[in-house]
Amino acid sequence: MTFRLLPRDVRFFELFVADGENLQAAAARLAEMLESYDDLDARVAEIQRLEKRGDELDRSITKKLEDAFITPFDREDIHELVVRLDDVVDGIQATAETFVIYDVEKPTEAAKQLARILAAQSDQLVEALRKLDGLKDLDANLQAVHDLEHEADGLSRSAVAQLFRSGKDALEVIKWRDLYRELENAIDSAEDAAEAIERMYHKAT
Repeated sequence: MTFRLLPRDVRFFELFVADGENLQAAAARLAEMLESYDDLDARVAEIQRLEKRGDELDRSITKKLEDAFITPFDREDIHELVVRLDDVVDGIQATAETFVIYDVEKPTEAAKQLARILAAQSDQLVEALRKLDGLKDLDANLQAVHDLEHEADGLSRSAVAQLFRSGKDALEVIKWRDLYRELENAIDSAEDAAEAIERMYHKAT
């Protein structure tokens, strides 16, 4: 396969990776929160801090995009990537906050598994972003993000079905249905981010 040479503005690639690593940290903090389920206020505050850091990185990329005469990828595609990465971090924050708002006593095993899937997706996204500069060997990482989303779909459907068979109080059913939806939305957003990377990659090769 022949690869075209990308404009060598290393700062763009550094910012992409920094944005991905911030997302990775937020996903890891959410998984840790559900595993330990203690010090919730401090754990949510850390995720909120990472969300703000993500916003700062997004603004840096946007400013870089506005100032650059030549960009390594189409401007629209770079903007799309920034938006999609931000959506994942926003979803992580929303999920963490919802656990506190709903005063959940203890996460279900399904919720923990979904958070672990999201963290695994974030690991794959970061690896793909690190490889964007060289435009090589991204496919396996991006496919892993899609495979994890499919796994989460099945797990989420099963968990929701179990809710309605459990005989739980209606309010508890509504709470958990919402929480599974928040987790699933964040996982879907991670897949959207992978698709944004795919578009950039395939247009450039």
